[in-house]
Amino acid sequence: MPRWAPGDRILWRYRDNGDGHVHICRPVTVVQDTPDLLAVWMAPGTECVRPVLADGSPVYAEPLATRYTAPRTTALTRWAGMGVLKLARPQDPWSVWLFWDEGWEFRSWYVNLEAPRVRWSGGVDSEDHFLDISVYPDRSWLWRDEDEFAEAQRAGLMDAAQARRVREAGEAAVEVIRAWGPPFADGWENWRPDPGWPVPELPADWDHTPARMAP
Repeated sequence: MPRWAPGDRILWRYRDNGDGHVHICRPVTVVQDTPDLLAVWMAPGTECVRPVLADGSPVYAEPLATRYTAPRTTALTRWAGMGVLKLARPQDPWSVWLFWDEGWEFRSWYVNLEAPRVRWSGGVDSEDHFLDISVYPDRSWLWRDEDEFAEAQRAGLMDAAQARRVREAGEAAVEVIRAWGPPFADGWENWRPDPGWPVPELPADWDHTPARMAP
């Protein structure tokens, strides 16, 4: 599909691990789109879609044992705090997010294990794989959400074979971290957004299924 230009506004979406409907949608601005890397910026205050429990309370408020079986819906929210820079290589089963504190004090990278993004005309779609890794400026790292990863398996959201592939993907990401390969060594923590970029708007049809999708 055609490449997006810096400043283009697209959607970064995640599909539910059960029935595949879109349950996370984040309007973002394209920073870079090449055959090797898609980089996007989610600005502070961006209106997003997130999953919530049926009564509107946060998913994390549900006990872990029923977190993935309790009824859910979606709700609109605005991204609080600093924005997030997201980096993804086309075939990697993860994306890397950069977080800053106020005053552009760099905090950490976050390796979000997920299905390789599928491109469509208005953005990219993926599926979150629960397990994550935090990486810090001193090059230390740690696994995140291992309890949710285990519970997702017990709830039937991924079978043993998929769970094994996700863990292997995480181990591959750890090898990149240990070698301090891209994007960790590429200086993205010094990147700053164009101050002229407007905050992208969430379209009314944020959950539509595109007619044609491509990797």
